Amino acid sequence: MTEPLVLQPKLDLPAAAPLAEALRGRLDGDVVLDGSQVTQVGALCLQVMLSAATSLRSKGHAMSLTNLSDKVVEQLAQMGFSPETLAEGRG
Repeated sequence: MTEPLVLQPKLDLPAAAPLAEALRGRLDGDVVLDGSQVTQVGALCLQVMLSAATSLRSKGHAMSLTNLSDKVVEQLAQMGFSPETLAEGRG
């Protein structure tokens, strides 16, 4: 089973580059993102996750998001996404 990538509590501008680097290292298999600590999702980190999901899907792999709070799901919805559409690489 894939070891989940535990996301930072604030997925804002400073978190984007480290998130991109962490995801780049996992593009050779399925990716599970653990959002249990996340309290805030910004647009740039959303784009990073969307890009990773698209890359994974093109390689025949999948991304999933787990343990998201209702607050985070609402933030995603405000940007036009659900956890499922984000994981599938589509908006």
